[in-house]
Amino acid sequence: MSSILLFSALSALLAAVIITPITAGKREGKGNTSAVFAMFAMFAIVFIMAFLAIGIYYYIFNVDRNLTSLWPVALAAAVLGTMFAQGTEQKAKALLLVGAAGAAAYILAAPLFNAAEKFESVEMKEEVELEAFDETKTPASVPPQFARNKMKKAFGQVPDTSYYELGNLQIQKVGGEYVYIAPVEFSGFFKWWNADSTPGYFTMSATDASANPKFIKEEMNYTPSSYFGKNIERKMRSENPRAVFYGEPQLEVDEEGKPFYIRSYGEFISARNGFDVKGIAVVDPVSGENVNYALEDVPGFIDGAVSPESVSLENSYYGNYANGFWNSKFSKKDVKLPSDEGTEANVSPIFDADGEMYYFTDFTSPKEGVDSMLGYSLTNARTGSSTFFTGSLEDSYMDSQGNLQIIEKQFIEKEWSGEMPVLYNFYGEASWLTPVLDSNGFLQNYFIVSAANPEISVFAETPNEALRLYQTALQRGGSIVDGASEAPEAEAAGTVERVFKEKTGDFTIVSFLLEDGTNYIVSSESNPLAIYLEAGDAVNITYADTGELFLPVKVLQIQAIE
Repeated sequence: MSSILLFSALSALLAAVIITPITAGKREGKGNTSAVFAMFAMFAIVFIMAFLAIGIYYYIFNVDRNLTSLWPVALAAAVLGTMFAQGTEQKAKALLLVGAAGAAAYILAAPLFNAAEKFESVEMKEEVELEAFDETKTPASVPPQFARNKMKKAFGQVPDTSYYELGNLQIQKVGGEYVYIAPVEFSGFFKWWNADSTPGYFTMSATDASANPKFIKEEMNYTPSSYFGKNIERKMRSENPRAVFYGEPQLEVDEEGKPFYIRSYGEFISARNGFDVKGIAVVDPVSGENVNYALEDVPGFIDGAVSPESVSLENSYYGNYANGFWNSKFSKKDVKLPSDEGTEANVSPIFDADGEMYYFTDFTSPKEGVDSMLGYSLTNARTGSSTFFTGSLEDSYMDSQGNLQIIEKQFIEKEWSGEMPVLYNFYGEASWLTPVLDSNGFLQNYFIVSAANPEISVFAETPNEALRLYQTALQRGGSIVDGASEAPEAEAAGTVERVFKEKTGDFTIVSFLLEDGTNYIVSSESNPLAIYLEAGDAVNITYADTGELFLPVKVLQIQAIE
């Protein structure tokens, strides 16, 4: 609090010096004593009013206390100082007014001329497709709305329940497991006044929809729902008065379950406009101790060092400003709009095979009525580095909005809808995986649809079951499961015990069982001689060892005919 008082006092002093006319009272008929008294009286009044106004503004809005943030004060003071002054003093303050007006114009007009700087600050490298998803793993596919509903139903675990409510969800990897973290927050001012601290947080699996939330007891004094000096944002500001923050504080827990609040800080692109993330402030919610880290020094337990809000902002820079600001408003050449279907600030957090968290966003055309995807981005949530994937140039991919529309039409009678659509590479096919929720926000199934061939789609109660159905659907749809998956290749030999053949379009899907009890599936598109397979045939096969019930065959050799 002392820092904001000192900042307000110095700013008010400067404003009072500019506004108060030094030559006031030297008019005809006024004595020197009364003139000096009037000048000091005016100075004191201006100082007090400016001190109160500046202090209240900075306390309420909690903005950074840099000199550039004082431009409205400088402009107002220059205007009033010029009005009240006379003669030479008025001319001098008029020059000051020109400078203040020029600075204000520069700051206000910054979005019109710094678009190129914003675009360059993103620095996304470009690739064609993301790596294939490992089918032996389960994606973090529990939607946050569903997790939140389950946590609310488990709120009876919280002591003095009436004092509290559930805070914002944050996905994280803890102890090798992907989980949602949600703090317990105060439900109002008087509840905070009486309780003073919150009792802990909830955690729930982000991969297993059948898992139940667990309440973890960890008392926290500094939280987003606390007031005055105990409010976490005010605490971070008091420890970092000049820092430029962007995004809301988020809760992260270490491997022992101890909670910390983090918030991204950075710098303006230019003239108090734009944002470029540089690090995080970490606050212990029990003691209030604050430690700042540059992005390259972020502790290992923190997954979301870069705020989703800043990633969403960078996506807008990359999508809109390839050819400048005015192009983004009129001709829109090379403009691609980031999707707003993400679960956190229009982006969706996902994890790769190594457990690294990324923010996913797809981009679409600015033309209305077009649901064709123009690419998608992944931003590392710890380092802020981004990659833009153009997608296969030979295919036209459906965007997330088109995917959600298909789900809506699929379940139109039940009024179910999709949430948290994420693009994966399943079996070498760019595919949307989307949890489907009912009107009450409860998870009903998982929907997978090909981004290039929307007619190929499946849904099932679990992600793994949906993947198995999708594999078969790709075979039936004429797509080839050709090893783009990360599943290792394996070989087998044996005698066929059972065969099932199904004609789909121009090709035949052949499912067969070997005497050792293993099942395989193959398409005549990739293995034309598979149509001759019969029970009793001895075969040699090369397949993708995905761990599924029906293993996809890459090479089939029938010994009797080859």
